Amino acid sequence: MRQPIGLHTHADVRGVEGVQILKVLASDEALRGEYDCRNVLVWEADLPGAAGSINGRSDRGVSIANVRDKRVIQPGDIVRLRQGSSLVSVVYRRGSKANTLFATERCNSRCVMCSQPPRDDDDSWRVAELEQTISLVDRNEIQLGITGGEPTLLGSDLGRLVDVTAHCLPDTTLHVLTNGRLFQHRLFASDIAARRPDHVVWAVPLYADVAQIHDEVVEAPGSFHETLDGLYELGRLGARVEIRVVLHKMTVGRLPQLASFIYRRLPFVEHVALMGLEPMGFAKRNRDRLWIDPVDYMPALESALFHLLNRGMTTSIYNLPLCVLPSHLWPFAEQSISDWKNLYPDECEGCAVVDRCAGFFASAGSAWRSRAVYPMKAEEVAV
Repeated sequence: MRQPIGLHTHADVRGVEGVQILKVLASDEALRGEYDCRNVLVWEADLPGAAGSINGRSDRGVSIANVRDKRVIQPGDIVRLRQGSSLVSVVYRRGSKANTLFATERCNSRCVMCSQPPRDDDDSWRVAELEQTISLVDRNEIQLGITGGEPTLLGSDLGRLVDVTAHCLPDTTLHVLTNGRLFQHRLFASDIAARRPDHVVWAVPLYADVAQIHDEVVEAPGSFHETLDGLYELGRLGARVEIRVVLHKMTVGRLPQLASFIYRRLPFVEHVALMGLEPMGFAKRNRDRLWIDPVDYMPALESALFHLLNRGMTTSIYNLPLCVLPSHLWPFAEQSISDWKNLYPDECEGCAVVDRCAGFFASAGSAWRSRAVYPMKAEEVAV
């Protein structure tokens, strides 16, 4: 079984005051001076315990040693340390295609399959930490995500994060996961979504072409019309928009109709992602409402996909292993599961296409596994 490398580990952590966000660098890169030395943790992995210390700042005296899982931290990463805690959290991983900033736990929806159940706590303190994290991200980073909770609940602070990214990472695209509902307010949309329109993609979920189903999935009455109004404001402003459709028992029944709806009513959308379900959070307790073997919704998925593709709309399949897809759908399947929660179970051993397959969420146990999963042979792939 190929296990994911997590984002957290424990170590002997010393010298931390409050919370510190630090860039981990090998000594030769630290000496280039690209990052403020006060925010750099020099990593000397050849020393016992993989110890590190602040470069040239002995008065700060921050060090970590005896790291429990040495795979977690590597040069180029950004870590979060907290006074009095042994926990080391990686908030940015160099080389990952799925680096995402967690903006807030608050949300104005309660989606039945939400993998990050919302909490109504004041976590506005996150904004300052995110600003510091952005300042330490590799300058050549192609894309950086922002997620929650619902990022638009940050209000003007979300605009601040966009501006900080523009200053520190002028060539980096922001990919913001949002339910889009607050963009129905024209002044808010104009203030937030009009910033850096070429470098921000707003990824908005739409679960059906009719209000009843969408609102039931989101568990927020009126959300269908609020989402559409928000999408139209994004379109009016010339913003880049992606539509995301999570595939489960409640959404697949009208998937072809939704595809038609997107083409007719949302022609400004630049990408549509048809996404396998992540069995985390609320999804686990709602399994009976949600679970359908992907094999059983393949006709609906294929119909929706080609309806959009044939009309010139870029469309992708996320989070589904290749063995459950007909081979003619493989060109549209992405390796989309974040590396820190991506798993290839024992059933994948010896599979000829494992290196280009999305695999599974680490949370997807046997109860969430399609009956079609099996290791493909090289001769099958050749055919």
